[in-house]
Amino acid sequence: MEAKRLERKFSQSLTQKALIIAGLALLLLIPSVLVQNLILERKNRSEETIRKINEKWSLSQRLCGPVLSIPFTTTYVNEKEKVREEHVVSLTPKNLNIRVRLIPEERHYGIYKTILYKSEIQLSGQLPDVSRLKIADKNNTIHFSRAYLSLGISDLRGLTDEVDFRLNGNACPAEVGGENYVSGKNMVVNLPDVLTEAPDKVYEFDCKLKLNGSSSMDFVPIGSATGVNVAGSWKTPGFTGSFSPDYQLSDTGFVASWSVLSINRSIPEYWVDEDEKITSLRLPSFGVTLVDTVDHYQQNMRSAKYAIMFIALTFVAFFFVEVLTKKRIHPVQYLLVGFALILFYSLLLSISEQLHFAAAYLIAAVATIALITTYASGIFKSKVQTGILALILSILYLFLYVILQLEDVALLIGSIGLFAILGIVMYFSQKIKWYRQGEDIE
Repeated sequence: MEAKRLERKFSQSLTQKALIIAGLALLLLIPSVLVQNLILERKNRSEETIRKINEKWSLSQRLCGPVLSIPFTTTYVNEKEKVREEHVVSLTPKNLNIRVRLIPEERHYGIYKTILYKSEIQLSGQLPDVSRLKIADKNNTIHFSRAYLSLGISDLRGLTDEVDFRLNGNACPAEVGGENYVSGKNMVVNLPDVLTEAPDKVYEFDCKLKLNGSSSMDFVPIGSATGVNVAGSWKTPGFTGSFSPDYQLSDTGFVASWSVLSINRSIPEYWVDEDEKITSLRLPSFGVTLVDTVDHYQQNMRSAKYAIMFIALTFVAFFFVEVLTKKRIHPVQYLLVGFALILFYSLLLSISEQLHFAAAYLIAAVATIALITTYASGIFKSKVQTGILALILSILYLFLYVILQLEDVALLIGSIGLFAILGIVMYFSQKIKWYRQGEDIE
């Protein structure tokens, strides 16, 4: 009778301890969330600093054009009164070829890094045939002498040299113009008397410019047929936008090319003013992004999301030792071990801002394992049990690092790994005779 009473008492004691441990694990989720907020705060500060660096250099660039714009006057009678209205018809180029050479460079500001680039750009193609404009009738007077070209550049601060624009081999001066929906901020090339002399003539243009930017460069396929070729000395480019390129990667950089026809995009061949037909469009674009593969903030955040797994499995290991060796481990000791596990993520974040992520991870993991095993050795009083705990922690941190590196299959590997760990825990837990543990627990 006494044996059954002690057995029941011990069972209740284990249940209470298990509930306390579970409560402590859930309680430690609070500092875990605080660590994730700290990572987000540091990431936002990094992005703000990078934006300030980029603004002093130049932001990401977006090229559009050149678009040919021709003013015309419409005359009509309204209530016996003659009315004159000024309009502008805009036409997309017949052919547009863009060749770009990107020269990337890294710029550091304290512990933060951004990717900037210089570029050499050549645009060439043909202007549209303006002799067949559908607006040419008796009510409209077309002012070919006031025609101009608009070359859209999203951040004009990036221009480092005069724009060399030529039409049929003749130099045409370019100046900063206004802004419109299609091409944004513009470089404007006036074409005085050129189209007046022979509007049905084939006009070929060639433009060279040097442009600074940061992170990415995009293009709007404004031509009836648009071809873009970009080459750069960056090993990890990303290709974005509405169209995919043909590309080649090598140890020295990349080469990418796009070919887009008018039937592939929704931009009309011409439009009058900025009417609803054009302003309602979502202009297609595509381009290249200079990807920084060492995004340690993203890796820190991903690792912090596994905090509950580390806390739970480490607590389970301590609990098993407590059950099997009949040694009492106080909840405060569990709590201190949990704080050490949480501190790992703060260490990892702070060190990874100074060193490469792999080195930071190694330092933080070794320091955390050493701290916990040293503390556990004073509790367990056994080298074997302490060594087993150190091995378990080492496997866990190695497992986490592997998951962080395998981005595409991280979920699959993580799920399989956790399933295997749960199976091991269940296997060893069934070896414990929960209702027959000795009554003389120390």
